[in-house]
Amino acid sequence: MRKHLPLAAAIAAISASYTSPGIAQNQQAVLEEVVVTARKRSETLQDVPFSIAAQTEGQLRRSGATNLETMADGVAGLAVQNLGPGQSQVAIRGISAGQIVRDQPGVKEQAGVYLDESVISLSLFTPDLDFYDTNRVEVLRGPQGTLFGSGSLSGTIRYISNEPDLAETSGSISSTAQHVTDGEWGGSLKGHVNIPLSDTLAIRAVAYAEEFAGYIDAHQPNGGMKKDVNSGNREGARIALKFEPNDKLSITPRVAYQNIDMDGFNREDHYNILANPFTTTRPAIDMDEREQYTQLQEKFKDEFFLADVTVNYSTDELLFTSITSWTDRDVLVLRDATALTASITGGSANESETIYTLDAPLADETEVEVATQEFRLASNDESQLQWVAGVFYSEIDRHYGQSLVVAGYEANGGTAFAPTAGPRASTDELYYSDIPYELKQFAVFGEMSYDVTERLNLTVGARWFDFEEDRILTFDGSFATRTIDVPGETDSSGVSPRILARYDLNDDVMLNAQVAKGFRLGGINDPINTALCTPQDAATFGGFNEFDDEEVINYEIGAKTTAFGGRGTFNISAFYSDIENLQATLDAGTCSSRIVYNVEDAHSQGIEIEIAARPTDNWEVSLAASYIDAELDSTVTSTDSGGNVTILAGIEDGNELPTASDYSLALTSTYFFELTEGWEGYVTGAFQSVGARYTQINDQTAGAGTVSLFQNVGGGTQSTFNFDSDLDSYQTVNLRFGGRTANWDIALFVNNATDENVRQSLDRERGGRARVGYRVGQPRTAGITARYDF
Repeated sequence: MRKHLPLAAAIAAISASYTSPGIAQNQQAVLEEVVVTARKRSETLQDVPFSIAAQTEGQLRRSGATNLETMADGVAGLAVQNLGPGQSQVAIRGISAGQIVRDQPGVKEQAGVYLDESVISLSLFTPDLDFYDTNRVEVLRGPQGTLFGSGSLSGTIRYISNEPDLAETSGSISSTAQHVTDGEWGGSLKGHVNIPLSDTLAIRAVAYAEEFAGYIDAHQPNGGMKKDVNSGNREGARIALKFEPNDKLSITPRVAYQNIDMDGFNREDHYNILANPFTTTRPAIDMDEREQYTQLQEKFKDEFFLADVTVNYSTDELLFTSITSWTDRDVLVLRDATALTASITGGSANESETIYTLDAPLADETEVEVATQEFRLASNDESQLQWVAGVFYSEIDRHYGQSLVVAGYEANGGTAFAPTAGPRASTDELYYSDIPYELKQFAVFGEMSYDVTERLNLTVGARWFDFEEDRILTFDGSFATRTIDVPGETDSSGVSPRILARYDLNDDVMLNAQVAKGFRLGGINDPINTALCTPQDAATFGGFNEFDDEEVINYEIGAKTTAFGGRGTFNISAFYSDIENLQATLDAGTCSSRIVYNVEDAHSQGIEIEIAARPTDNWEVSLAASYIDAELDSTVTSTDSGGNVTILAGIEDGNELPTASDYSLALTSTYFFELTEGWEGYVTGAFQSVGARYTQINDQTAGAGTVSLFQNVGGGTQSTFNFDSDLDSYQTVNLRFGGRTANWDIALFVNNATDENVRQSLDRERGGRARVGYRVGQPRTAGITARYDF
């Protein structure tokens, strides 16, 4: 069957066809094909009969995208909600239940993330891996449960790295310096080298180091100001060997390491119980854009290590693949919880200012070890029947814990929550949790494609899965409901099928359709903090001990075309996703707790359009746009002791699903020209527009943007505070001017040229009574980057 040319391949070809000056003058620039492995076998992107985008290395370099978040706005249907450094949450096609926060370790991800063949997803903590020397990033839209299992409910993202090359020695080095408006200087140094060690063995190594410029200023209790508190650094390396003793066997072991160390968070405070313009017994403080209030140093650390080995053995008819991986990851989130604690000790318990202003560092620690093994057998010929079948096993050991130590609480006369020591909590440790998890998964999967005619291809597949999760709950401290070594378990099994059809109308137009099922495992809720709850909230939010699997059935039709002799492409896809048992996160009112509740029905429907064109040999333009209508189709109510019925946490028929906007648009244009003899110049402009959205479902209820203030903490000139509970739409412009030769690529760039203050997520504590703020994007950033290839 004829292989066509999609949008991502078009964009990739633009880079590939301009690797040296003068090529536009010597031959017609056409769009080329890109090979992907979205269905566990190599095929051109256009042969994949469902919606997929692939951002290639050339495109990533030209756009300046260095990680998933900076890439997301350029991909139709992909949204990344920034919840702090290294804490991004991915949504594809609007399928999202909203913010997953640090103290919900039992919640699984809705979009799977892979580094080559190894799964690296971890609910809230999507790894913020650097893209350097990445061959491409594949975004598979829609459920991918058949081949990729749980966590690929809305889609799958795959980082595909460049493999060691046995043919020649090569390498690169890249350096960037940049300055952030009203912030610091940052920069990076990155490089890679590929060395054939013999005719059968090669090594490829990548290393990078990056300094992140801070741009958030923090007011201090003494009236001073700390500048640029959210600076930090990232360094990492990947080393891979490739051993090919013959033309049948290939063995590729690899290790990857990355460490992120941030000094603070990109939070812009609008209200803080300890620092606001309404206080009368404490100094009144007004906070401007990109300002916050802290009493102590916040930190984020993420140490990631992956070791895997891929073995391929091929014959003329069969390809056997084995992937073995082991991941070790340690994440520390150290945040200033003084405002949260003050809302309890001062606001609820009416203790003195001496008590509610004590430093209250809250440490969240996550330790994860993941071992996986996959065996696959696939067809390796060009017959009418193509197939792949395999088994998968994984074992995840995850240890999560929190500790809130308010040093001096008892010594300074704190009585409302004394004595503080318990079976596990130490003196002045007002909250303590320790939750070890073990999750085991076994699956058998297969998919078969058959060319019914020269134009019609049908694919069927299914995955049978079996999961078991065990954990032990321990909560202690005065703020917690004491729970010591209480076991919990949940399990699930089932089948995820998929049916796809592809029909070639002619040599330039391909139609496709699919029905696919995806799933996300359920889990166990932590007990709510009844010691902090009002009686009504305790009754409303208590009793939800477990939550069920979430399931999505996706219906999709689309078309992929090429035109003008390979100079243009037009791809379109329309979908409807039926969501059952949506796992919605609820803030449990005054309890300072969160629970997951299943919403019976929801849906997401929309359309994605991708266009690429080369009107002339020197000019390229592309468009990626999506429109999504994602809503709840169920209402959940609660009845209090007086018989009054209220809608629970915004779960009402017709309310929007959070995280993703209703529309996104990315327009990119590049013009190539002769800069000087031996140098090709280029100018790139990129415009992105993203619609309004919510962080959580509850943010769209009446009164969601109004907070009742505690009058006994700092006094007060008013009893309520109002804020925007939705995230406004935004538009950004990125500009790039550069020149290159066969070896050099040097460019000046300005990102967020209009200095848009992008609100990426709503950040609040205790329903906003302790603090209300927003995670905000990076201001205007100007810099220079240079790369040398050899």
